[in-house]
Amino acid sequence: MKRDTVITCLEPNRRAQTMTAVLDGNYQQLEHYSDGNEEAGDEDGEETPQESGVMIHVVPEGNKARWNHIEDLDSFFTRMYHYHQKHGFACMMLQEIFELGQFIFVVTFSTFLFHCVDYSVLFRDKITNSTSHKISIGDAILPAGKCAESLGPITWICILIATIFWILRAVKVLYHLTQFWDIKLFFNIALKIEDCELDNLTWHEVQKRVREVQKEQEMCIHKRELTELDIYHRILRFKNYMVAMINKSLLPVRLKIPVIGEVIFMTRGLKYNMELLLFWGPWSPFENNWHLKEDYKKLNKRQELARSLSKHILWVGVANFMLCPLILLWQILYSFFNYGEIIKREPGTLGTRMWSLYGRLYLRHFNELDHELNARLNRAYRPASKYMSIFTSPIMTVIAKNVVFVAGSILAVLIILTVYDEDVLTVEHVLTTCTVLGAMVAAARAFIPDENLVWCPETLLTAVLAHTHYRPDSWRGHAHTQSTRAQVAQLFQYRAVHLLEELISPLLTPFILCFHMRQRALDIVDFYRNFTLEVTGVGDVCSFAQMDVRKHGNPMWQTMAQSPIEDHSAGFDNNYGNEPEKLHIPLSNQYTQAEDGKTELSLIHFTLTNPEWKPPSHAETFVTALRERAKKEVTEGVVGDMNPLYASLNSLSSLGPGYNDLVSSIIRSTMMRETSVPSMSNMFSNHPGMSNTSAPEDGAGSVRSDFTSRAVRRGLNKTEGPLHNERSLLYGLQQGMSNQSLGASVFGSGHEFSNNISVPIELTAADMSLSTLYLHELHHRQVRRRGYQEMATRSIWQRSPVQELATLPEVRQERAPLLLHQDSSIRNNRDS
Repeated sequence: MKRDTVITCLEPNRRAQTMTAVLDGNYQQLEHYSDGNEEAGDEDGEETPQESGVMIHVVPEGNKARWNHIEDLDSFFTRMYHYHQKHGFACMMLQEIFELGQFIFVVTFSTFLFHCVDYSVLFRDKITNSTSHKISIGDAILPAGKCAESLGPITWICILIATIFWILRAVKVLYHLTQFWDIKLFFNIALKIEDCELDNLTWHEVQKRVREVQKEQEMCIHKRELTELDIYHRILRFKNYMVAMINKSLLPVRLKIPVIGEVIFMTRGLKYNMELLLFWGPWSPFENNWHLKEDYKKLNKRQELARSLSKHILWVGVANFMLCPLILLWQILYSFFNYGEIIKREPGTLGTRMWSLYGRLYLRHFNELDHELNARLNRAYRPASKYMSIFTSPIMTVIAKNVVFVAGSILAVLIILTVYDEDVLTVEHVLTTCTVLGAMVAAARAFIPDENLVWCPETLLTAVLAHTHYRPDSWRGHAHTQSTRAQVAQLFQYRAVHLLEELISPLLTPFILCFHMRQRALDIVDFYRNFTLEVTGVGDVCSFAQMDVRKHGNPMWQTMAQSPIEDHSAGFDNNYGNEPEKLHIPLSNQYTQAEDGKTELSLIHFTLTNPEWKPPSHAETFVTALRERAKKEVTEGVVGDMNPLYASLNSLSSLGPGYNDLVSSIIRSTMMRETSVPSMSNMFSNHPGMSNTSAPEDGAGSVRSDFTSRAVRRGLNKTEGPLHNERSLLYGLQQGMSNQSLGASVFGSGHEFSNNISVPIELTAADMSLSTLYLHELHHRQVRRRGYQEMATRSIWQRSPVQELATLPEVRQERAPLLLHQDSSIRNNRDS
């Protein structure tokens, strides 16, 4: 790296503090002193020897100094991620410009329909000179003068507000234009990635290049090297807080409605207001994107901060109430223009299901990017739809069949008459009747079950779990009940229900903010203080996002700590119920531990998604314990439900033909060590969406090429994880399927093997699915074995922070101070 070196003599009163900071090697003091006022070239200085009386400045080249010491790395990395996922500069800017145009179209077209159309002429209610002739569109449109005169004061106020909003949005688009142009230059110059190559690169590859550029550019001056977790923390800082708050049932998203009962209400509008109050608004607890206000870290400020936060929530709720008519009008118009054509063309669209906004937060891992979450939920869509479809009401089925019979008969007659003579369509309301009848038939068919459906709720819900990774313990063994089905419906709701919730959101959002969220103000303040830690080079992050199984783990989700002697001497009995190993108890309680195994599953997911990440000691210990247990269960040779690993493999086989073939190969190869492993193409030839053509026999390279080429056509930017993952289960399969390699690859780091064999992209998900099922199986057996029957039946839907704190008076009264991580900060290490 070429640099121009400039030697400058020290002056008495000039750059004294900078000199001290450089000599000490403390980049944190340097940033505090400069505070963004120094040039980037000055901050990238080399340390000067103490005995020399000069300070050496290192001036980087222009393209390399451009991204030196980026003050707001959160925004920079977030824009960089969106730039990759949204296919580059041109596509992003075109989308934002079209959104501006859509806003103008909705406002203009709506005003035109309300004030510039003479509907009496259009419906022939008014007699005109052209009544005897065919009426044209021009006859029903009012002149510009009359159209302007008909605009009342309310309409002008709405247009004025819409104009102000559009101008602000246009300024934001121009600001984004400059921001993303800088991101484009960063991709093209620093990362050496052209826009046309974005779809052929995974995020993992882009992230790897960013870490390499950090060593040259020093975008973050606090750390020489950035880890994968550092980048995830900056992109998902607020998202991790949101996931943790949902996991601990802190946010008021549950409403008790008379007759209906308790429902989960989470809409885009409500989520926007919550994020405005909690993260990035002018009154939010955060001083900037990466730093929590110091008062929120002090115990003696909690009451004062709670009152202030409660007042801010009240004002935001009042503002929502005042703007409710305009927001409601916009929601109706936008929904009409967005869904009108789709409903007319495919009325059954409203009967399809989608993952709710609450479900996306509940099912999200800590440190999981959007494309990773979407891929998981997309894979879970089909089994979730089948699970919800097998629940049918006999009464509704009978009613729906009769509605289809009557409405279909009338519709068929009208269609036949129209085919015989098209003038039938000119008869008043005939076309409307056909449309309504068609919608009724489509809606009624949604309540008629498929005659070929097989009743297997437990199998289907297990298939859903393999992809979503989370479920309350109360679901296991109760997949056939209506209560479990109702809880799944809260995560996987009808599109019509989603549309209805969005329409009534302007009405309910002020009520929720003023009467529910204000009551949680003190708990929110305590949450920020108790679950925030400072990480060097990253700032303040949610402590749950550190995936620390000691502070936030659950004993019932963690395995036994085994010594080498115990591994060989201590064995399992037939029911795995008497194990001499000692339980590894995390330093957590009901208040500090994450629910439903969120910490443990998030750690496994992040480890598999980022195999080059070096986890801290506590995380490595947890992963190693799972790996050792898997190895032990393989070497036991017990095949059946008594073995948790094989029970998990049996559940995995229900996901599809490809998974079934994989499981058969694993069990067959384990039982017969000398049997060779089938090729990848044969094992997955029946997998849905894969080619049935067999790969060449030599073929890891051919298989890799085939999978990679297909992934490129789909767009690699949506791919989870890397293409090369030595921690994958399939890495062990390609090593000859020995017992040791299988056990090491279930959760292993892959360090036992030296060869770098590529794993197809689609199989990374299979490895995580097996890991999920295995950990859930261990959790269930541990709960049952240790007699925690109350915990096994306890659901996240049945508890609240108030109930939890009622059992912890010492926590409720004093609350722990700001959490500190032993590996998180140099300053913390000094203090300790």
